[in-house]
Amino acid sequence: MKLTIIRLQQLGAQDRIDLGKIWPGVDCDALENTLNENHRLYAARFNERLLAAVALDIRGTQGELAKLEVREVTRRRGVGQYLLEEVMAQNSSVTHWWIADDGTADQQAIAAFMQACGFRTQADGWVYTVE
Repeated sequence: MKLTIIRLQQLGAQDRIDLGKIWPGVDCDALENTLNENHRLYAARFNERLLAAVALDIRGTQGELAKLEVREVTRRRGVGQYLLEEVMAQNSSVTHWWIADDGTADQQAIAAFMQACGFRTQADGWVYTVE
């Protein structure tokens, strides 16, 4: 099977289980109720399982990414970078991207990852502007 990036609008039973592994403690009902054209959820799917996810809030031409997470057993295989690239490609009307530094991950690793994805470091997160 091929790794695919999908926009989730409704969460199936397996999606809920997988999201619980990606984001432990997530309230899937509350999350699902927030999803609309401005509040989106994208995930990387392989063999009918979600391996990574990211939330996206869109305001005009600005996109704010949040909760980017790849399941630990899948890290260092390009899944997170592919997820970011595809989310950006699927939302081509967004020209200014932002992701906050939530302080939860290894700071050096996340900074290196964001820079590898083309984002520039700012005081409290990373930014990417489409030229």
